[in-house]
Amino acid sequence: MTTTTPRKRLFIRTWGCQMNVYDSARMADVLAPLGYAPTEVPEGADMVILNTCHIREKATEKLFSELGRLREAKQARRAGGADMVLAVAGCVAQAEGAEITARAPWVDIVLGPQTYHRLPEMVARASRAAGAVIETDFPAEDKFDHLPDAAAPQGVTAFLTVQEGCDKFCAFCVVPYTRGAEFSRPVAQVLAEARRLVAAGAREVTLLGQNVNAYHGEGPDGRDWGLGRLLRALAEIPGLLRLRYTTSHPRDMDDALIEAHRDLPQLMPFLHLPVQSGSDRVLAAMNRGHTAADFLRIVDRLRAARPDLALSSDFIAGHPGETPADFERTLDLVRRVGFAQAFSFKYSARPGTPAAGAPSQLAEPEKDARLQALQALLRDQQDAFNRSRVGLTFPVLFTGPGRHPGQVAGRTPWLQPLHLTGPLALIGREAPVTVLAAHPNSLSGLLAAGAASSPVQPEEEPAPA
Repeated sequence: MTTTTPRKRLFIRTWGCQMNVYDSARMADVLAPLGYAPTEVPEGADMVILNTCHIREKATEKLFSELGRLREAKQARRAGGADMVLAVAGCVAQAEGAEITARAPWVDIVLGPQTYHRLPEMVARASRAAGAVIETDFPAEDKFDHLPDAAAPQGVTAFLTVQEGCDKFCAFCVVPYTRGAEFSRPVAQVLAEARRLVAAGAREVTLLGQNVNAYHGEGPDGRDWGLGRLLRALAEIPGLLRLRYTTSHPRDMDDALIEAHRDLPQLMPFLHLPVQSGSDRVLAAMNRGHTAADFLRIVDRLRAARPDLALSSDFIAGHPGETPADFERTLDLVRRVGFAQAFSFKYSARPGTPAAGAPSQLAEPEKDARLQALQALLRDQQDAFNRSRVGLTFPVLFTGPGRHPGQVAGRTPWLQPLHLTGPLALIGREAPVTVLAAHPNSLSGLLAAGAASSPVQPEEEPAPA
């Protein structure tokens, strides 16, 4: 006679970067053997996990606002004779574990991003403990060695974490304190997971890391492999049509990686390469370890290697000590490079980082004004890049149904969303598309090779700039 584990409902809310999305999926994988299956709403869930990000502005305030709402849901569950295990994960948990349990004692588990492989043990301990279970250390064992091989399919596009942590210690950034030192997964482990993703239907895989191009995993030959060599090995996997990676640092853009952009058709011609500022004085204050000229030289080399390469970047407006002249240098760099998209933020202090205590903090109105000027320029560049695709024909990877009936959606090689009217049988395939129109954050087009189709107005999304 066989018995089955009763089904329990698991709700995970994820804030922040793609790595947090990956981490949330793996937490669900770890909890699946305990009978937890995903649910779409927190009300009525047996377990709720808030996977937090310390990079975003007002991250802590958003967390406690959400915890206040969940307290009521947890109380309602108890009134009905059931319970809700409430966990806070991610970088805010890592940085502020004790503060979380002090302000929200109804939280059962607080865990950092390096410990989620221990979740089953934490759930068992929480069911017995009188207080919260807190796991925010940096364990000696590699969490990836303890994760289950079987993972829920991610779909046509998938994320794969290959590197974690950062040794750069930028003055504004909390990542080295919440994610720890740089660590790279062994090549064999990465290749095995990539093959499983492809077997489950993935056709595009994005390699993730806080500093992904610092990857230096042990190869099957016993030597460290860089990201360029890893990409070449991944490109040999049958059925894997597209490769991407994010997020990079200019200091780690080496010859082998630039040559991979030249040689690998699977490596998409789109690169997110954060520069943060165009002022050498501000870059030094940020402890970035590169100059504006260094960044421009890298851009020139990349574009020489891959002429159709499009670039994205990160910018901070109003870093402590930034003068109007410094900010103008940032605008000059943006004009010089030309970005297909970018993410820009006004400086926001992160407790414990060097910049938080630096003199010459700028007033909020000045930071706001600079950010608006920067975003206006970046939006213009994004619009121009989108318009430059109109009339071109290139392969699009179709990832799912569109917003409207009869519509399918996909991604261009430059990561733009594209919508057209066509059969759902396109999902999971690459097909040539001629672009008919550019919209603020997406494109619409027509299937090439004579397939009947017509453009549909795409869903409008917030501009990433």
